Amino acid sequence: MLNALFAPWRDARVLLDDGDVIVIDKPAGISTHAPDHDRHDDAVSRLQRWLAARNGGAPTDQYLGVHQRLDRDTSGVLLFARSRAANKGLAAAFEGRKVEKVYVAVAECSRQIADAGELVHDLVPDPENDGAMRALVPSARPAPKSVRAITKYKVLAREGLRLLLELRPETGRTHQLRVQCAAMGAPLSGDALYGGEAAPRLMLHARDLTLEHPTKGKKVTFHAPVPAVFATWLESATDATPLDQRLRDAADLRYQLASDDDTTAFRLAHDGDGVGAHVDLYNDHALVHFYTPEADEALLDAVMALGVKGVYAKFRPKQANTLVDTRRDAVAPAHALRGENAPDEFTVKEHGLTFLVRLGDGLSTGLFLDQRENRKKVRELAKGRSVLNLFAYTCSFSVAAAAGGAARTVSVDVSPSSLDTGKRNLAANGLEGEQHVFVCADVFGWLAGAKGRRERFDLIVLDPPSYATTKTSRFSAESDYKKLAAACFALLAPGGMLLACTNHRGIVRMKFRRWLYEASRDAKREAKVRDLTAPSDFPPAAGAESHLKCALATAV
Repeated sequence: MLNALFAPWRDARVLLDDGDVIVIDKPAGISTHAPDHDRHDDAVSRLQRWLAARNGGAPTDQYLGVHQRLDRDTSGVLLFARSRAANKGLAAAFEGRKVEKVYVAVAECSRQIADAGELVHDLVPDPENDGAMRALVPSARPAPKSVRAITKYKVLAREGLRLLLELRPETGRTHQLRVQCAAMGAPLSGDALYGGEAAPRLMLHARDLTLEHPTKGKKVTFHAPVPAVFATWLESATDATPLDQRLRDAADLRYQLASDDDTTAFRLAHDGDGVGAHVDLYNDHALVHFYTPEADEALLDAVMALGVKGVYAKFRPKQANTLVDTRRDAVAPAHALRGENAPDEFTVKEHGLTFLVRLGDGLSTGLFLDQRENRKKVRELAKGRSVLNLFAYTCSFSVAAAAGGAARTVSVDVSPSSLDTGKRNLAANGLEGEQHVFVCADVFGWLAGAKGRRERFDLIVLDPPSYATTKTSRFSAESDYKKLAAACFALLAPGGMLLACTNHRGIVRMKFRRWLYEASRDAKREAKVRDLTAPSDFPPAAGAESHLKCALATAV
């Protein structure tokens, strides 16, 4: 699927590969090394795949010695050993601090600082902020677990409160540059962890790396050009990155998803990607979600240029509670606006399961892509359990539960056509059976009846729309979610779990958690609530919270 778009590595980002060392310009958003074995979208894994495609053999045959790391959100020069002969010399250079590193950063400073200086701190883990460090004034009697951090800085430019800084670390500590800049009153733009202003990315770039070549014996400097966004953010807090580059940058961050043959539908661009609209991929077709009455023709052209077969569009109201006729061509065109039409109905894959989708039939396609990881969670939890899927739509959660070995599923939705698609989704995966029940009913009324019948479920999925109107009821997440959750808690068996979700942007995560605790008490139950993270292909805009809030509440 779109192999050229989702390449393991971009040739243009390889600064040198001479057989002894390989030096790259790492983009922001990619980890140096995978945090776990299930991931292969880190720089090391992707480079090994790139080398394997070029040299032949398996990725694991491509030797890479890791001596340097950059934070995931830091871009710039990153060097690896390509031969064991070079590995020893590189190890000695990095361990002996014979490597010169130069970074460039944009920071916001509310107080006057000198044009140049040296930052010296003792860094300790921050007990109040997991994963963060705290900078202390150096002491003759350092605090336990502290490490000394030394950085020289120079102000390259000033624009109002913003500074363009050159940073030369003399030590290599966790988050050293970020925490030291924040400690001097100049937190880096885009660094929410240390109090920086909201920005399109962390404004920290490893510009230069100088060291003695491990086999040739001469001093070399590797240079990664500073991304254009640094200059425009410094001057006017804007991002001038071209649209086609933003789309390709977003695609680079989805490599893990795109390289998984078991998943062929995901979001290519979301709020945090700065494209100006949401872009989804369904196999080889794209779907652009506009929140304007007219299409951005340049964006449609740019998406088509990525190599997709066709581009569909949806025109969504800015306010989720605005009622529109979703079948009108002005809202949801039935045909592609660029390229080839997709079949009226076709299948996509998600973690190996098959789902039916329609790109030209109303605002919804048959599958909510932002629930992919929650469906995987339900599949993992469902074995032997009785599962209730409310507001089931096309029953994708029921399919996941059935694939996980659920003893029984009950799917409740007010739309008979959606439930019919749900039945066909189960059949497409070979999972049909009498243990899977479909109920066409208003959820509130059905819940009341289920309580009277003393029904109990081990796992309940609650993912209502933000607003809904039926012949018998009206629902608003802001006013009715807690009551709905309480009705679900009343149906949970001892030790049962409620997967609760809302995509209402006006409901913040903290409020959502509080509602779930209050709902459990209203149902005379106690619950433990654990937040679930949003999928990686739905990054929020800078400084914003994810649109999707999800939690797993366990009745105790």
